[in-house]
Amino acid sequence: MDTDVFRQVKDAVRQLVREVVVPREEEIDLHDRIPDELRTAAAEMGLFGYALPEEHGGLGVTMSEDVQLAFEFGYTTPAFRSLFGTNNGIAGQVIAKFGDEQQRKTYLPRLAAGELIGSFALTEAEAGSDPAGLRTTARRDGDEWVISGGKRYITNAPIADLFVVFARTDPAERGGRGISTFVVDAAALGVTVGPRDKKMGQSGAWTAEVFFDEARVPAPALIGEEGRGYAKALTVLSRGRLHIAALCVGMAQRVLDESVAYAATAKQGGAPIGRFQLVQAMLADMHTELLAARSMVVDVAARYDSGADTSVGPSAAKLFCSEMVGRATDRAVQVHGGLGYLRTTPVERFYRDARLYRLYEGTSEVQKVIIGGALLRAAGMPRN
Repeated sequence: MDTDVFRQVKDAVRQLVREVVVPREEEIDLHDRIPDELRTAAAEMGLFGYALPEEHGGLGVTMSEDVQLAFEFGYTTPAFRSLFGTNNGIAGQVIAKFGDEQQRKTYLPRLAAGELIGSFALTEAEAGSDPAGLRTTARRDGDEWVISGGKRYITNAPIADLFVVFARTDPAERGGRGISTFVVDAAALGVTVGPRDKKMGQSGAWTAEVFFDEARVPAPALIGEEGRGYAKALTVLSRGRLHIAALCVGMAQRVLDESVAYAATAKQGGAPIGRFQLVQAMLADMHTELLAARSMVVDVAARYDSGADTSVGPSAAKLFCSEMVGRATDRAVQVHGGLGYLRTTPVERFYRDARLYRLYEGTSEVQKVIIGGALLRAAGMPRN
């Protein structure tokens, strides 16, 4: 995207986030939903398709541009970004990267316009951080595929119009082999969405279980090559991890801003608490780690765009930034003292929201395994 055009897009996103979404954060948290007018505003701005290809209605941003937008999205409640995040990310990217031309034409323009909400159905009760262990199956029956199984913690499931589903098509294979990917209409017979999950944080971002009871989909619902679905999942998850790292940076910036403003004005003993050196130390630690995280994300995104590193770097960024924002939100509550423990204080909400970043799209522990394993294999250590 032209530099000036992207700057205008980023400025518009910042204005929307800070002037329209931020004032409604408490309402979103209280009612556990994104107001319809915010969804409309996001669609009109093109946010449902900013990372999808231009030829299919998106803006086609690079990864470097993606993280710059994520810095802005991260400044407010994660639920706002979650509304359109899957369209741009793990669900939309599977169709954009691996779908055939008919699938792209059918789904991508409507995803980009916000007419459809996509959902990424990979995680299962016994296949979370290691999705290779999934048990959902798909068998060919004439001109159809029959899908059976259940998925858990599926973002946007209650409002999804389509699911990108991962299922084992070759029961003789183990691990990541024999898994295929399908696009499934949420209204298809045999597809059932469970009640919304009651979560610690990230209110307004709905997740639920999804069940497939002999759900039948046409043969063209298969995305890409049969049995190669796991590789597709890893590819889009890597991009998603870097995006999450950038969201963590945005959230850390927000809680630092809240903490600095509070410390500069709140008084104890007749003087601002910012006069206390230990309060200054907490702010300094937050600021320093935030600078390191932002620089890391920008550098990793550039390496992702160049193709130099599309796996280890995103995992390292997700690991560092998700842990960093946890420390930042904890310090923010500490700076606010008792006020930071009240539900009406933004830092309390972000403290709850931040905890999920260390879990989804690969836990911190899984990121360490990915990073360490890749380094050792590069040194010549065999896989087994």
